[in-house]
Amino acid sequence: MVDEGELRRRWEKTVEMLSREGVIKTEPVRHAFLKYPRYLFVEKRYWSYAHVDEPLPIPAGQTISAPHMVAIMLELAELKPGMNVLEIGTGSGWNAALIAELVKADVYTVERIPELVEFARRNLEKAGVENVHVFLGDGTKGFPPKAPYDRIIVTAGAPKIPEPLVEQLKPGGRLIIPVGSYHLWQDLYVVEKKGDGRIRKRRWGGVAFVPLIGEHGWKE
Repeated sequence: MVDEGELRRRWEKTVEMLSREGVIKTEPVRHAFLKYPRYLFVEKRYWSYAHVDEPLPIPAGQTISAPHMVAIMLELAELKPGMNVLEIGTGSGWNAALIAELVKADVYTVERIPELVEFARRNLEKAGVENVHVFLGDGTKGFPPKAPYDRIIVTAGAPKIPEPLVEQLKPGGRLIIPVGSYHLWQDLYVVEKKGDGRIRKRRWGGVAFVPLIGEHGWKE
């Protein structure tokens, strides 16, 4: 087992690489990555691989995204302190921890798999993150109790943009979501709600995510 000091050094090199390549563009995102390294959010047997820029397995047959993909989505979201943010697909809890560091406010995240709800809660507690609230449920329905949101970030691929998520955006809000096929490639979209309610969609590029399961997503 690699000691935590070595894990930290490896992770810092990954963050330096992502910054050098222009994937991490802003200091707040860089700071969040350094504060919450990915190895804190995977099982110990994967610690030695946490710095590698690739997805890794987490329980229930799911994955934790590659560091570069997480950075890209956070930069596209343009998160600012005080924003009200909803995440769909908690997974390991890592992305929610990063969001919470960026907005300095409560973050709400919805996960459909009970095992991952508990996994994420344990990881967040061990990492000392106190302002992330993990809920079990169908993320394609959003989370109405805390709506509307400045930002919604979806970490699974949808067949189409779920209408409840658009409805729960504030005017001026932004939704980051992969849309496309079930197990192959999707396109990452930035969806903006204008002040008059009009929707503007911008395609960033190709990505590959696990499927978004639910009433307004893929069916099990």
